[in-house]
Amino acid sequence: MKTSRFSDAQIMAILKQAEDGIPVAQLCREHGMSDASFYKWRARLGGMDASMVAQMKSMEDENRRLKKMYAELSMQNDLLKEALGKKR
Repeated sequence: MKTSRFSDAQIMAILKQAEDGIPVAQLCREHGMSDASFYKWRARLGGMDASMVAQMKSMEDENRRLKKMYAELSMQNDLLKEALGKKR
């Protein structure tokens, strides 16, 4: 996945400026980003504070790790079933 040029703290600061009343077009020009990026950030992170963002990232990492673990165990289970089925 492509990494962002902006850190979470910078994104939160930009979203805060927009909440304070600075027009989105002006923010996008100042920071060199597209309107689409701003609206994606707002949809994903709007209304969160820094601790909530950090917690969300840690949960996403844990979810990714658990999905990988499940896929590996599922593959091992299928291989074992196949091996036991051929011996009979």
